[in-house]
Amino acid sequence: MRLPKPNNIQAEKYVAGMSFFKKRLARIKLSANESALGPSPKAKKEYIKVSKSFSRYPDSNGTSLRETLSNKFKIDKNRVILGSGSDQIFELICKSYLKKGDEVIVPKYSFIIYRIYSKMNGAKVVYSKENNFTVSVKDILKKVTRKTKVVFLANPNNPTGTYVSKKDLLFLRKKLRSNILLVVDDAYFEYVKQKDYSSALKLFSNYKNVVMTRTFSKIYGLAGLRVGWGYGSKEIIDVLNKIKPPFNVNMAALSAASAAVKDINWLNKEIKHVNNWNKKMFNEFKKMKIETNKSYSNFLLVNFNKVKINSSKVFKLLAKAGILVRKMDVYGIKNSLRITIGKSEENRKLISKMKKILNVQ
Repeated sequence: MRLPKPNNIQAEKYVAGMSFFKKRLARIKLSANESALGPSPKAKKEYIKVSKSFSRYPDSNGTSLRETLSNKFKIDKNRVILGSGSDQIFELICKSYLKKGDEVIVPKYSFIIYRIYSKMNGAKVVYSKENNFTVSVKDILKKVTRKTKVVFLANPNNPTGTYVSKKDLLFLRKKLRSNILLVVDDAYFEYVKQKDYSSALKLFSNYKNVVMTRTFSKIYGLAGLRVGWGYGSKEIIDVLNKIKPPFNVNMAALSAASAAVKDINWLNKEIKHVNNWNKKMFNEFKKMKIETNKSYSNFLLVNFNKVKINSSKVFKLLAKAGILVRKMDVYGIKNSLRITIGKSEENRKLISKMKKILNVQ
């Protein structure tokens, strides 16, 4: 019997951070850069409230959430597009702007989904070098050819936690050809307080060839509801809306996200918690002789080259203790793990277990 033959898709499957150990839920999950404190109580209350209407379809345009974002960030609601996570925005961009023979530039160590969606739409992915795990704007520009159509970067970057200054970002956009689309992923921007940093939304809100994306999966603690958004010129957003599926963001996600955006106190509580623990964990790892670069996100990238045990062994021993972190093999970063900043008690247990593994007092 002849069966339907699929297209020859030249892209690897995305491998997400694990949640389970052989059918057993991890006791402490620090593998997916999820919120340490979880969703805002106001968001949870709104979720329960709207559950009475789950038999109805959601607003396909997400009008209420787009208006909330417009009011919060002083932006044009008609230039906001909503997605089932920011992943869907990347997918829409690649479907709309890439074809076979095109080239896409992504930093060597960056969110894997950029290259997956690019390859799925026939584009060749070109990797730019990084300096000390920081995106090199100069090398991105060196990699540009006449075939370059899109440049993706996250700022701060995942999985390295480093950021590109506003001066360098503006320089990048200035030097790129005007017909090259720059996509800046603002997923972790809330955690950065450095004066030389600026979110893409602030820098490029009036540019016609930049798309900025954000997510509710990280600081807002709504990863399970899958909601993200993008902002760009009306011309670009109109193109993306043509192929955006109807009802792509569910009713619960729309309502909870609107409530989360308005809860400034909870947001600030999460930022304070993460940034305080970021410093503590950095110092603890340093005492253990574990290398880690300065991170400006809700996670740390740790390397085991200077200790007597490798990352694979550490991963297994942590897993045995019910603590799940993220392997970096899929990102091409050798002998390293990415560790999300969790609740205070979770962080203490992680540090205690790491000290036992490394035999450090």
